[in-house]
Amino acid sequence: MTDATYPGMDGAAPAALPAELLAARASIDELDGDLIDLLSSRFALTRRIGQLKADLGLPASDPARQAVQIERLRALAVVADVNPDLAADLLNLIMAEVVRQHQQVRRPGLTG
Repeated sequence: MTDATYPGMDGAAPAALPAELLAARASIDELDGDLIDLLSSRFALTRRIGQLKADLGLPASDPARQAVQIERLRALAVVADVNPDLAADLLNLIMAEVVRQHQQVRRPGLTG
């Protein structure tokens, strides 16, 4: 989507926007790509863990570890001046996907 399609832009072309705004948006776009790359790397590791858990007969979910991880991430968020509730919500979403993937390892063909 270009800036010209944003509501309230009155059809202004991106070139009409200040260079600083365009540069900041470009940096955000790069960071968004980095976030996806990090998620991909994280999920590659957690898929391996899911396979190990399945091989060892361990449950797909580990609520005690999840609670520790959420509190750890909340503390990191406070130090980084990021809303700790947002950090916890994001980690909960990620962990839900990890558990779904771990369950899928146990039941191949399972979707959603």
